[in-house]
Amino acid sequence: MKRITKFFKNMNKPENEAVKDDMNEEQLNENSSAEQNDTENSSENSNVGNPGDKDGKIMELEARVAELNDKHLRLYSEFDNFRKRNARERVDLIKTAGEDIFKAILSTIDDFERAIKANETTSDIKTVNEGIQLIYAKMKNSFTQKGLEAMESIGKEFNSDIMEAITHIPAPSEELKGKVVDEVEKGYLLNGKVIRYAKVIVGS
Repeated sequence: MKRITKFFKNMNKPENEAVKDDMNEEQLNENSSAEQNDTENSSENSNVGNPGDKDGKIMELEARVAELNDKHLRLYSEFDNFRKRNARERVDLIKTAGEDIFKAILSTIDDFERAIKANETTSDIKTVNEGIQLIYAKMKNSFTQKGLEAMESIGKEFNSDIMEAITHIPAPSEELKGKVVDEVEKGYLLNGKVIRYAKVIVGS
């Protein structure tokens, strides 16, 4: 149908123009065929190269997965070792938590043993008292160096955060109302923390 239509169109044109139109159409057809062939060749080449590219990507991904697995295993192993070491250190710390305190007490025990032995052969009460005072002062100084501090409560306002009221008695004076009149048991702080509440008698 296209050829018949073309034939009638060319009949109305001069011969030269009709020849040119035929040549142009043939050239367009050749160009179109060449482009189609190039497209098909490119598609074939692309299809030929794809299997290799896919294999390369798969190998790259497998290598990456293996690397990440290795890092994960190393990190897990390191963390497990850290956890076990930390647990051992915690147990050792609990076992030897009072080591420094006991070392301080041992020297005081030695002093008491020497004082007891000396008292067996002496009748001088003054000397015995002096020995006891020296031992007490030495022990108190050792504990103070470890952070132990005695509370001062007599004459102070009653503070339930650090004191425990044993009983209330009428205050000897107006100034002692609500304050500590007497101390039954001294309270102590260890590095600022209450380790024993002071047992006191409060005036009312």
